[in-house]
Amino acid sequence: MHAPYASDPAKSRGRLYPEEESTFRSCFQRDRDRIIHASAFRRLKHKTQVFIEHEGDYFRTRLTHSIEVAQVARTISGALGLNGELTEAVALAHDLGHTPFGHTGEDALGVLMAPYGGFDHNAQAVRIVTNLERHYAEFDGLNLTWETLEGIAKHNGPVTGDLPWALSEYQKHHDLELDTYASAEAQVAAISDDVAYNHHDLHDGLRAELFSTDELAELPILKDCFARVDALYPDLNYYRRRHEALRRFFGVLVEDVILYAKDSLTKIAPHSADDIRRAGFQIIRFSDPVFQDLKVIRQFLFERMYRAPSVIEMRVTVTKAVEDLFPFFMRHPENLPKQWRKDVEEAVGEVALARIVSDYIAGMTDRFALECHERFMG
Repeated sequence: MHAPYASDPAKSRGRLYPEEESTFRSCFQRDRDRIIHASAFRRLKHKTQVFIEHEGDYFRTRLTHSIEVAQVARTISGALGLNGELTEAVALAHDLGHTPFGHTGEDALGVLMAPYGGFDHNAQAVRIVTNLERHYAEFDGLNLTWETLEGIAKHNGPVTGDLPWALSEYQKHHDLELDTYASAEAQVAAISDDVAYNHHDLHDGLRAELFSTDELAELPILKDCFARVDALYPDLNYYRRRHEALRRFFGVLVEDVILYAKDSLTKIAPHSADDIRRAGFQIIRFSDPVFQDLKVIRQFLFERMYRAPSVIEMRVTVTKAVEDLFPFFMRHPENLPKQWRKDVEEAVGEVALARIVSDYIAGMTDRFALECHERFMG
């Protein structure tokens, strides 16, 4: 039974290109399924989360991260009486726009694209699902519902000021009401992203031996988690002990989000999905005490993991790859794959060409970007 403020597929604002409804799937289920079958979703398998995809078989990639986000999102969504299919669709799509090499690749491409409208991975995700996935006979993109597109565009909150060009272009013919908050389902997808990466980055950092279990056990929240495990299982071995503690840490974050959201929803008593959008603040979030504790944990991760010498060294290498490939394809667009050349032929001016090159590089996997760099740069 869904809550009155859940997104109702029967009241969806529909798709840009009208389609017949499925006889056995809701519109949000179809969105989720189209995202899973998209080429961009499959490519997440070989895109960086923190460590370069080929550095280890056990480290998270963008694909495994997206699956973990969707799992957390389904749990929170169910506890709050929201629409699970819409929540899952936004969660699975939230990282589709990421470049190779994670945020390092995005930073490099952002600098290169600054003269041409910039680069933003959320806007690029919208561009992928509305334009670059070209498999259907009647339209470019996946023709997702308004609610799913809204969630991808603004799950982190309203998008105001100077819009990223990819979002601005789409907004001209399909208004996603970017100046309001997103649905509760999209907000759940956003906070689930935070829950997932705070958990698994600690896990991956331990596996990479960038910090020790003892150091982790001194951090806020985790200190209590390790204490509970030690009280219950005093003779537990090293690996099981840290897994049990991180499992409890995961649970603390999820439970905190659910309890805080239930309290906020009780206070504002929304009667529709639009009441959530018009609330004026992000309803689905961590409580203030847990948010403050997470700031300490994030600072620890920043210093010990994201800025670790081995990670920095690889960042220099992959930044160089992006910095070399972009001007190369600008000078030699004939080296783009055959299916991209029609776009190049129709491009008018340097800005249009730069955006095509940006789309191509942003879609690369880590390994393909490095292979291209070796092939064209020597």
